[in-house]
Amino acid sequence: MKLHDLRPAEGSHTPRTRVGRGIAAGKGKTAGRGTKGQKARTGGTIQPWFEGGQTPLHIRIPKLRGFRNRLRVEYEVVNVGRISALVDLGVLEPVDATAGPAPDAPVTVTQELLAAAGLVSTLDRPLKVLGQGDVTRRLFVVADAFSRSAAAKIEAAGGTAQVLEYPRRPGAAAPGGPAEASAAESPATEPTTEPASPVEAEPEGPAADA
Repeated sequence: MKLHDLRPAEGSHTPRTRVGRGIAAGKGKTAGRGTKGQKARTGGTIQPWFEGGQTPLHIRIPKLRGFRNRLRVEYEVVNVGRISALVDLGVLEPVDATAGPAPDAPVTVTQELLAAAGLVSTLDRPLKVLGQGDVTRRLFVVADAFSRSAAAKIEAAGGTAQVLEYPRRPGAAAPGGPAEASAAESPATEPTTEPASPVEAEPEGPAADA
């Protein structure tokens, strides 16, 4: 047996050290707390966040006011006045080499046309039309959202504010495009089944034996 093999007897326990009971006990006078100071006093507990008097961490860091809405939709916005001004300049007016557009026909406005004219910067975000400005022509505007004033001004001029009913994806074909038009023109062909040839019944009786 060596010294490190020694263990207390089973069931034995070390009695609690009684401090402050004279110098003969080994823990008298200051009772192991040192000489004076906050920690030597009764109830002299220091909170975990105390940093010695300097500005604590929870005061130093900036505070986040409010919150960030993860469901917020970032729109590409354009006002009806800008659209109407481009229509008056003929930028959004479709030009036909053989015959000009009908005077009463509404001018179609889409996000792709607005991007080509420079009114919107990207097609990756949905388009919202706002109501600042005046509308002087009939417009057929296709967008993801309209403000109340924008829709009212477009309809007051005899136009239409068409809200997209499908989620916009970059490069996705708009409803009513060539693919859907060709599918609509060609009727769905139903599978034709040829009628089965009737099976002649075999005669019964003496005639069959003959």
